[in-house]
Amino acid sequence: MSNLNNWLPRAVVAAFATCIFVSSVSAQQVRIRGTIESVDGNTLGIKTREGNDVKVNMTDNVAVFAVVKTSLSEIKEGSYIGVTAMPEPDGTQKAIAVHIFPENQRGAAEGFRPWDARANSTMTNATVAQTVKGTDGQNILVKYKDGEKKVVVPPETPIVTFVASDKSEIKPGAKLIIFGAAKKEDGSLEANRVNVGRDGVTPPM
Repeated sequence: MSNLNNWLPRAVVAAFATCIFVSSVSAQQVRIRGTIESVDGNTLGIKTREGNDVKVNMTDNVAVFAVVKTSLSEIKEGSYIGVTAMPEPDGTQKAIAVHIFPENQRGAAEGFRPWDARANSTMTNATVAQTVKGTDGQNILVKYKDGEKKVVVPPETPIVTFVASDKSEIKPGAKLIIFGAAKKEDGSLEANRVNVGRDGVTPPM
């Protein structure tokens, strides 16, 4: 009986974890880049980068982050960053944008994956292990749980960071990126996080 009692809690936890996993992969996530055209309560009217008009419903507890310009000098060893890049023939990644995560977002979406900023672009979320000035820009070695990448950051690369903010950032004309709006069964879109460019910034990632 004691063995059964020990097994039951583990089984419940495993089943619960499985349910979370299944529900998370079955919910379709949509990435949206564009310009806010209207704000009606919690509903955003957005003209997407592709020229489509979409409506996105923000959750009542939506997290709003301002995307703010910063400088290359803010990228230091130990920084947790996201690098939007194009792969080079020598295996390095040439950055087209870098965003610096706040410390409380360290580990967010860690790893290397295809991205849709441009055709064939990539995204690497990782910790800076080394940064050295090179002939073509800053050479940065980033490490994540499954590997590492060498990144070249040309001088003209936009560098931004996220600043926790509120709905005052959300206004017509502002540029935004929503990394994962949930597509509901009725086709509507819902976002629990919105990232809005401050002072005319277009989120570059």
